[in-house]
Amino acid sequence: MKVSDILSGSTKAYPSLEIVPPMRGMTKNELLESIAPFMEFSPKYINVTSHRDEFEFRSEADGSFSRHLVRNRISETTVCAAIMDRYDVEVIPHIICAGATKEEIESKLDNLEFLGINNIVALRGDSMASEKRFTPTQGGYAYASELVEGIRKYQGSASYQRRRKSEMTADDRYFCIGIGGYPEKHFEAPNLETDIANLKKKVDAGADYIITQMFFDNKVYYDFVDKCRNAGIEVPIIPGLKPISSYRQLTSLPEAFSLDIPVDLTKAIEEVKEDKEAIYQIGTEWCTMQCKDLINHGVPAVHFYTMGKSDNITRILQKCF
Repeated sequence: MKVSDILSGSTKAYPSLEIVPPMRGMTKNELLESIAPFMEFSPKYINVTSHRDEFEFRSEADGSFSRHLVRNRISETTVCAAIMDRYDVEVIPHIICAGATKEEIESKLDNLEFLGINNIVALRGDSMASEKRFTPTQGGYAYASELVEGIRKYQGSASYQRRRKSEMTADDRYFCIGIGGYPEKHFEAPNLETDIANLKKKVDAGADYIITQMFFDNKVYYDFVDKCRNAGIEVPIIPGLKPISSYRQLTSLPEAFSLDIPVDLTKAIEEVKEDKEAIYQIGTEWCTMQCKDLINHGVPAVHFYTMGKSDNITRILQKCF
């Protein structure tokens, strides 16, 4: 079922999850067992992130260096297929501009169609570790809005089109497309207003809904939604949450995701910074409070960034859903 249909058919907020594909070496069963604790709460869908290939340079015997492709993680498509094989849940792979040509992305879409997957989250993706700024792949998309437009034009593989030729229309849409939104703005944007204008470009290109980057102050989300509506963005905006689980995340999360952590939460963690379990509990309770407040304010869903962890998320789901 498409996320757009799930959203339109839901009468109350529901949970969804995001997982990271495992590093090479993890087995299929290990991956599926790590997801098992979440399934008790019947999430509507599981998002699977996409990570671009990196390269490394290795010295050769003659003193030269050779460039080698490095793939450290199992692909998002493979992970989606594994989840579908075990659990009755929708899966949503992320598709990124980074590191792929338009033709390679269309090939991915063919593979997803073959598996019966018709939900996608479309993102630009991050720069490579060796880059200061994002550099588009030659023959690829430079912006998420271009990627959304390209996906929206996709009407299925040749065999799919032949099967449906009699019912195809110019506006036929095989994929439901989600996109990312940044309540505290993308770190490359000069200001939030410009970032929201770019977000509207993605919506106008054909995106069906927005999932926000994590935030720790619900007022940030509510203000962001108001600004989006004032800018003419009408699609559902799903809040994304992640509980803080370690002292190091007070600095690592703002650095990695360009976000603020509220003073009250920071102080509470600073006071017990030597007590790992206390920090874990504070982070879980804060996220639970956020989730309950969001539900009370009528959000359509709450999306959880699991980062490969399940215990704190399941505690929150038990109290909120």
